[in-house]
Amino acid sequence: MEPTEFPPLPALPQAEGEFIDCYLAVLDQVGRINPARGSDTYSALRAAQALASRAAALRDALALMHERGERQIHAATLARALRVLDGERRAGRVAMPPTSK
Repeated sequence: MEPTEFPPLPALPQAEGEFIDCYLAVLDQVGRINPARGSDTYSALRAAQALASRAAALRDALALMHERGERQIHAATLARALRVLDGERRAGRVAMPPTSK
């Protein structure tokens, strides 16, 4: 079996890489909290507790970018990075699941 080839991750400055990592961590926690997808209160509680620290890290990453004079988010490049890092699947966990017929 051949190893899976992943598309290359776009070159990102460290601050933008941290922004993407923190954003995905927030998405993961919100996906775990999603009441339409969860199964127990304890795992949702743990995810909610983790969400607070992940959100603070995201805030800090964005604050650092702003302090360094980065005023624009390069959406196309960051969207490419999110796709490579499985962002579409991870963001999908935040949405409502499809209805069963």
